[in-house]
Amino acid sequence: MGRLAAATVLPNSALGGTDDIAVQLSLLWGWIKAPLIVPLLNIAVFLCLIMSLMLLIERVYMSIVILLLKLSGRSPETRYKFQPMKEDVELGNSSYPMVLVQIPMFNEREVYQLSIGAACGLSWPSDRLIIQVLDDSTDLTIKDMVELECQRWASKGINIKYEVRDNRKGYKAGALREGMKRGYVKSCDFVVIFDADFQPESDFLTRTIPFLVHNPQLALVQARWEFVNADECLMTRLQEMSLDYHFTVEQEVGSSTHAFFGFNGTAGVWRIAAVNEAGGWKDRTTVEDMDLAVRASLKGWKFLYLGTIKVKNELPSTFKAYRYQQHRWSCGPANLFRKMVMEIVRNKKVSLWKKVHVIYSFFFVRKIIAHIITFVLYCVVLPATVVIPEVQVPKWAAVYIPTVITILNAVGTPRSIHLLVFWILFENVMSLHRTMATFIGLLEGVRVNEWIVTEKLGGALKAKAAAKAPRLRRFFFGDRIYLLELGVGAFLFSCGCYDVLFGNNHYFIYLFVQALAFFVMGFGYVGIYVPHT
Repeated sequence: MGRLAAATVLPNSALGGTDDIAVQLSLLWGWIKAPLIVPLLNIAVFLCLIMSLMLLIERVYMSIVILLLKLSGRSPETRYKFQPMKEDVELGNSSYPMVLVQIPMFNEREVYQLSIGAACGLSWPSDRLIIQVLDDSTDLTIKDMVELECQRWASKGINIKYEVRDNRKGYKAGALREGMKRGYVKSCDFVVIFDADFQPESDFLTRTIPFLVHNPQLALVQARWEFVNADECLMTRLQEMSLDYHFTVEQEVGSSTHAFFGFNGTAGVWRIAAVNEAGGWKDRTTVEDMDLAVRASLKGWKFLYLGTIKVKNELPSTFKAYRYQQHRWSCGPANLFRKMVMEIVRNKKVSLWKKVHVIYSFFFVRKIIAHIITFVLYCVVLPATVVIPEVQVPKWAAVYIPTVITILNAVGTPRSIHLLVFWILFENVMSLHRTMATFIGLLEGVRVNEWIVTEKLGGALKAKAAAKAPRLRRFFFGDRIYLLELGVGAFLFSCGCYDVLFGNNHYFIYLFVQALAFFVMGFGYVGIYVPHT
């Protein structure tokens, strides 16, 4: 009987042979497929359908708000009082508020001169402006270069302070917090923050400060980002599309409907009283800017976004730098949501409608659902249904919803509408990292507080140099391999091959193209490559 049982389990093959393994796996798959895999995949499809509808409704809602704003002609000047600053005959420059400009930096060899020079060129009475360079650099050569640059501007009569500390505790938040402790800051009314690659126009303060001066309920005025290296490569063009949508739609909607949005960490002006009332800078997450914004909003303060004011800055142009940045930008909000959701619920100073907006729209849909649904549905569930035809994804969820969302996203960058297909493929690949980072933030995983400064290459300067002489590059194959992308690409390619052989829904067209995108990025052939010599 034992021999017969063995023959039943392993038919027509000898025990221990390679065919036995394949048969065993086939039998195991048959045993678990119907009672376990199919029900789990059906649940995954149902959850994905719900999340897809949530994201679609949010996108359509924001598009309607933007359309109504355009039709109504409502501008910041019609919603808030604005009067240009003027020198008082009797008071002189003392009629201008005291402004502090903070420039945090870390080993910014390529761009430190740009930000310091732009800040020192701001149009504002020199005796009412303090430039504070917060240098956390660990490279002593760069540290000396930054200090010399500050001394050079100080010799021209600019009130510039070079501040260092003996540790990097709290990273950017820690540097900003330490900077606010300086004695001379007590005389300041407002603080402006520019990251090391940001280059504001000279009229930045004259166009933003008056809103804060004449509207005491405002805590923050946020400007828009403009990218100096958007045309450097395809990857920077695709980043521009995503960020333009964020500024053109998300920030504008938040500012117009709830006077709340996430501070972008730079190119913004804060009322120092609001910062202090909210508890100052905290380093409990990697999104100290969003943390401060949420806490200030819960105190009843309002925010204003000015999309007409643009500040030049640089997009990460290497894939490695972009991956690190997106991890921080995805992990931080999810972790902050975990830490603050109950605090938001219990808050008594803001309306129920605003609480719903912050918890549901701002955090849950945009910072969590948007990342998870992109990867899980289009890179896991949809390919899995090819192998498991018993489960189907409705066409409206697989085709129509992503088409509508993609078209709505094109509003932000009309000049790149011809790149929409590339943008979809690129975003699907990046959703792998964003989804992982989101779960790390929600579960407080090992990399939850990982902070790697985004590498700046000085795009504007590099472009000038490139025009004079060709740039020679050395390629190291081993430096460009990203195993996660290659693994997902192999999975999608396998599902595509299975669909060609056994399927009938033609998903293989999408699967092969998306797999190619994962392979291209997995081998590092995206962005520019900067060899480490």
